[in-house]
Amino acid sequence: MFDNLSSRLSEAARSLAGKGRLTEANIKDTLRQVRLALLEADVALPVVKTFIERIRERAVGEEVTKSLTPGQALTKIIHAELVAILGSVHAPLDLKAQPPVVILLAGLQGAGKTTTAAKLAKRLIDKDRKRVMLVSVDVHRPAAILQLKMLADEVGALHCDSDTGQQPVAIVERALDEARRSHADVLIVDTAGRLHIDDGMMQEVAAVHAKAAPHETLFVVDSMAGQDAVNAATAFNDTLPLTGVVLTKADGDAKGGVALSVREVTGQPIRFLGVGEKVEGLESFHPDRMASRILGMGDVLSLVEEIEDKVNREKTEKLAKKLKKGRGFDLADLRDQFEQMMNMGGLGAMLDKLPIPGKVNPAALKDAAGEQQMRRQIAIINSMTPAERRFPKTINGSRKKRIAHGSGLQVQDVNRLLKQFMQMEKMMRKMSRGGMKKMMRGMPGGGLPPGFG
Repeated sequence: MFDNLSSRLSEAARSLAGKGRLTEANIKDTLRQVRLALLEADVALPVVKTFIERIRERAVGEEVTKSLTPGQALTKIIHAELVAILGSVHAPLDLKAQPPVVILLAGLQGAGKTTTAAKLAKRLIDKDRKRVMLVSVDVHRPAAILQLKMLADEVGALHCDSDTGQQPVAIVERALDEARRSHADVLIVDTAGRLHIDDGMMQEVAAVHAKAAPHETLFVVDSMAGQDAVNAATAFNDTLPLTGVVLTKADGDAKGGVALSVREVTGQPIRFLGVGEKVEGLESFHPDRMASRILGMGDVLSLVEEIEDKVNREKTEKLAKKLKKGRGFDLADLRDQFEQMMNMGGLGAMLDKLPIPGKVNPAALKDAAGEQQMRRQIAIINSMTPAERRFPKTINGSRKKRIAHGSGLQVQDVNRLLKQFMQMEKMMRKMSRGGMKKMMRGMPGGGLPPGFG
């Protein structure tokens, strides 16, 4: 989401190379670059002005210690201000209330409210062990009601039926009653949206809010909406007592400015980031981690948490035991690794959380190892016989043709996969023989990190 902003801010920091300290004169051009980078990222102008002024006040006269270059010193200041503007601390949902705890989702049409309702339900069911009910009061779009019902079934949530002939307030009243009788812990209300702000929509959502008396009122906004998102946030914030924000489509080509603008405009914490179409694609928002991602420092903590949540430990332990016993890494194992990576959103989603060196283009890496590429590789492996997966060296020319035909791809694609497999097999063999130290010594810098001796 922040690829362009990250590269621009990094360039701005590098422009201070060779300076002994940060002064008004030598940071003037750098701050101009930061200002342009933020404006290009669709950060609202008032937010940019305030942000730049805060950085200038902290930066001027800042002594550059021996351990930091001037660029690093400025980056440290920008990081601290980004954390402040993004909300300083992680703000989880407050579910400490008499059940059913009502969570109301508001926002414009197309922002992703219905999908977010299902993702949030999935998260509450899996992580918090809550009994969740979903209800749609969007009587203007029958498809939205049907979509929510299907998603409720998919995530294992209860669903309160509604139709276009009912009044939204009456639907909420009945949903509250059903949630109590069903002993639901949480009731998530998906409200109607419009393509643009209008009085009718705002009056309707205000009436629904008054009847539902939600404990949490979340503003759902498309992170690719740009300045329109700021206008919508202002209108909803004036109408409803918002308690938080959910940024959707955060894995798309969004410039990232919405995250900074909406948080500043509403004064409410960003609670979650919606990524991808899958119902598992909802991440907790941590201001300090997001600031690190914006500055190209990665977000390893979130990546570790995601691995713990989504990686199949049973399969991983099975593979580790297999390698330890000296049994080879085969194509079935490679397929398992691809499937687990796809479950985490693909390599692209992982790269977003890793610190990428300035000279490396993250977009190129994502294109080279995207989800579509993984699907093709899985299709190739699925077109093989169990014996071919176990003994890849038996795959000759005629077998390659058959596998390519079965997967709908070319023989070159099969060759590429087999070459990739051979490289991974070689690496796995080294690791199983205790060759991790040798491998690490061969990397730039040499040796294992502290604590890994």
